[in-house]
Amino acid sequence: MGRDTEGPPKPLFGGCLSCRLLSGTGLLLAAAWIYQGPRMRMKRGIPPSMGTIAQITFALGVGAWGVVILVDPVGKQLRKEP
Repeated sequence: MGRDTEGPPKPLFGGCLSCRLLSGTGLLLAAAWIYQGPRMRMKRGIPPSMGTIAQITFALGVGAWGVVILVDPVGKQLRKEP
């Protein structure tokens, strides 16, 4: 016999607050470190290249991933019943 209702999905990074804080903060710090490279070059007056723009975009993506882990939106919304 199969069950019709299943429990909420298990979070990818664990459900504990300390795990989310550690990994989310680590990703935010990694994003800041990645962003510093192109920022320093642009401060010296070197015009940005495609690689620099790609590095900034990657840093923004890593930072957004860190924010998502810290906020933990998975499983917070209630399912609408018909």
